[in-house]
Amino acid sequence: MKFLESRKVSFVPLRPKFTDMILTDTHTHLYSEEFGTERDAMMQRAFEAGVQRLFVPSIDSSYTQKMLDLEAHYPHNVFLMMGLHPCYVKPETFEKELAWVESQLNSHTYYAVGEIGIDLYWDKTTLAIQQAAFRQQIRWAKARKLPINIHCRDAFDEVFDVLESESSAELFGIFHCFTGDFDQAQRAIGLGMKLGIGGVATFKNGKIDQFLNQIDIEHIVLETDAPYLAPVPHRGKRNESSYTVLVAQKLAEIYGCTVAEIAEKTTENSKNIRRGRNMSHVFSLVESELVIKRKDFYAGAYSPVTKK
Repeated sequence: MKFLESRKVSFVPLRPKFTDMILTDTHTHLYSEEFGTERDAMMQRAFEAGVQRLFVPSIDSSYTQKMLDLEAHYPHNVFLMMGLHPCYVKPETFEKELAWVESQLNSHTYYAVGEIGIDLYWDKTTLAIQQAAFRQQIRWAKARKLPINIHCRDAFDEVFDVLESESSAELFGIFHCFTGDFDQAQRAIGLGMKLGIGGVATFKNGKIDQFLNQIDIEHIVLETDAPYLAPVPHRGKRNESSYTVLVAQKLAEIYGCTVAEIAEKTTENSKNIRRGRNMSHVFSLVESELVIKRKDFYAGAYSPVTKK
């Protein structure tokens, strides 16, 4: 049985059923087996909640076809990244996996290189090759003027060491699932990163809600990391992209503004990832007869490689 039985194009109205907001989930594993046969229903809930733009990270080569199937099924809403997740950087396979990443970046349109980074929670013995894979993928992103999407767990010092050694005007992106402290947030921003804020901000012990209001909202984007890290009141259960609105509600509380304002600003931020340069003229959702423009029209965002 194919991952998606139907590859029909799904045209989604710009104005969703229950809201005029446009929310962006900058990190969601839509291909996860946890969604099973409910995937299309889950996507519809996201659209109805106003989540119109969903960015899908890569883990390793085994998920690529599922990602491409999702893009084909939802061509106006799903935007793919390509990269090798640090937990999948293994001595016996990482060189082959990196070759796959490079080949995909050269042959298909991707909107970021990710998720990439360093994870020392599960395996500290692979630090050296994780660092090498992280650095190589950063360089591919810089060469293509693409943003990176960073995974960091128990490895802030190690991630910052690589980022600082690769720092340049071409380095920019999102620090996915940011869980650091205020100083680490400032350090990430200084290196050209937006902070990906998700369900952790709603946790009582999440801590980041204690200082986020000290960080300008222009540095913040929303994410779910679905199916992981569901926000309150769904903590401990399967996460999904429709819950982006719950994260937006928490940020509205933190910043003392409306959910609509959070949606507008963080979606704008997701279009302006590259520091110091407004990209909204090439990567935007615009209203034209209530139809989202074809992705091919604005595929120039971040200069991705054109589909062949």
